Order: sequence, then C-alpha cells, then structure tokens
Amino acid sequence: METSPQVTAAVQGPLLRVCVGGRWSMHEPWPREAAEALGMLPDQRVRELRLESEDLGQWDSSLLVFLVQLVKAANARNLSLHTELPEGLDRLLKLAFAVPAKEGSARSKSSLGRVARLGERVLALPPKIEDFLNFLGEIMFSLWRLFLGRAKMRPMDLFAAMHECGVAALPIISLTSLLFGLILAFVGAVQLTQFGAQIYVAGLVGIGMLRVMGAIMVGVVMSGRVGAAYAALIGTMQVNEEVDALSTMGISPHDFLVLPRLLALMAMIPLLTLYADLMGIVGGFVVGTVMLNLNPLEYINATIQMVPFKHLIIGLIYGTVFGAIVAVAGCYQGIRCGRSAQAVGQATTTAVVQAIVGIIVATAIITVICNVLGV
Repeated sequence: METSPQVTAAVQGPLLRVCVGGRWSMHEPWPREAAEALGMLPDQRVRELRLESEDLGQWDSSLLVFLVQLVKAANARNLSLHTELPEGLDRLLKLAFAVPAKEGSARSKSSLGRVARLGERVLALPPKIEDFLNFLGEIMFSLWRLFLGRAKMRPMDLFAAMHECGVAALPIISLTSLLFGLILAFVGAVQLTQFGAQIYVAGLVGIGMLRVMGAIMVGVVMSGRVGAAYAALIGTMQVNEEVDALSTMGISPHDFLVLPRLLALMAMIPLLTLYADLMGIVGGFVVGTVMLNLNPLEYINATIQMVPFKHLIIGLIYGTVFGAIVAVAGCYQGIRCGRSAQAVGQATTTAVVQAIVGIIVATAIITVICNVLGV
C-alpha cells in the first residue's frame, strides 16, 4: 500500500472522477494531482463530480480539507455530487456542510496589498453611507409615528433607559466633572497668579464648564458607558435573532429598540450637563478658596458676574446634540451587528469610537456656528 497521499482525477464526458488513496497526514504535503483536480472543476464541460477511494490507508483532517474544497467548488457551480467513500469519511464530509456558517462568524483573510486594501475601503464607503442614511430615515419615521401616537414604543422602556443613562450615571459624572473643574482651575491659576488675577479663575472655570467642557465630559463618559451598552445589548439580540422576531411580529425594531434610547439620551444628557457644570464649578471653588486663598463669597460673586446666561444655553445645545450622537452610534452598530460573538465585540468598540469622533466633529461645527453668530 502506498504510504504517500494519492489523487487520481479524470474527466469522462460530463463526469469528473476523483479518486483518493494512500496515507494522508497533516505532516505531508498534498500531491501535485490534488491541485490539478481542483483546477478541473471550472471546466464548463464538467456537470458531475464523483468522489471515490482506492487503497486508502490512514487519513486525518488533511484529506477531509481537500475533499471539502472539492465539494465547495462543485457547489459553487451547482454540479451533481456522488460519493463512494468509506463510511466515516463520508459522514464527516456531510457533517462539514450540514450547517451553513453564520454571517460574520468567519475571520476575514486578505492577501491584497496596502493600496488595494485602501481602494477596497474607499469603494465600500458609499454603500455604508447609504445604509447609515437609511437608518437615520427609519429613525425620522419612528419619530413621526411617535408624534402621531402610532409608534410601538413602551413607556416602561423609555423610563428604564432614562434611569440607566441618568440616575445610574451620576456617580461617574460627579467624579469626572469635579476633577476636571479642579484641573481647569489649576491650569488657569498657573498663569493668572503671576499677574495677581487669581479671581479670574472663577470666570475661567465657569465659562469653560458651562459653555462646552461640561457637555463634552458627559458626552465622552456616556459614549463609553451607555453607547457601548446599547451596541452590545442590541447586537446580542441580533445574534439571538430577537430583532428578526420583532420584525416578523410586525413590530418595528426602530420603534421598539432605538426610539426609547434615543429619547432618553437626548433628555438626560442635557440634565447631566447641568449637573456636570455644577460639579466643575465646585471643583474650581475648592481650588480658589483652598489653594488661592480667595474669599468664598467673592469667588461665588465673581462667577455670577463673569459667566453670562447664554453660555448655559449653548452648553445645553451641545448636550442635546451629543445625546443624539451617542444614541445613534450605539443603536446603529447594534442593529447592523453581525451574528457572532466577535461581531458584537467589534460593534461595541466601533460604537464608542464613532460616538467620540462624532462628539468632536459636532463640537467643532457648533463652535464655528456660534462664532459666526457672535454668541
């Protein structure tokens, strides 16, 4: 008996006959005839594939991999398949095709160069942009149905989302905003103390927190805390086919899953921004009174006089926009998630990155608009 793997392939009219034999081991390369057999399958004259064995010795997964490639190539051309293999090998071959692979479960393999990969990504942008715009359109339709009273959104889901992104977020918002107010006051004090203008630390911290920094801090924290949670939750529902079940029952996933979370974030982030502004001013107050030896009443009075009310309104506008960005990024990645655990992790990471980048871009745009308008 042959101790090396053997492959015999012959085209007999419309039939391609492939016979395997010998001993197959992962430590030995495939014979040259194996590649020739695979190369015969694209022949347009071939309409049937028959797999046989003759003098087949010991074999391992290397033989199964070769046969699977043959069957895949035959299935791609819709060829008729006949097998006359040993029972164990035939059962394993059928088992390999018993359950189709889920979308997103296979790892992507690419042997293309950098320029080719860059070109692929550029060409893939228009479909992604179109898909994202379709998602935004579905959200607009959901808001319109909500306005008409026909949206299939449960009030309890809205209240639960508001609690998750509101009350439950107070501890982390308190800590980060207080420390950021301390840092902002320290940075300002380094320069202002050289001119004996320590009192202007109150205006620096007040304007900085109320106008933009409080909203940015809340937006970034909520991107990592809530945006990632939304992507993971809805993505897991996508993997478990719960989103498909909602559609089957005639319930819009955008009404049921996206709308309550969008409204909750747009309502709660402005309120959290107010709270973050207060905690940041408290942090500046601690630095001003303890480190700079300013009178507490003098610091409070300077804050009131130096910080116009318009900065508070601008900060709330920032917060509302950031809430929409975080909700849309998290829900979009969850709805468009693949059907594997790896896809859920990628969707979660992408949601956080997109939300933070969106916050930075929105901050730049709103800042330019405010400067143009003179506010």
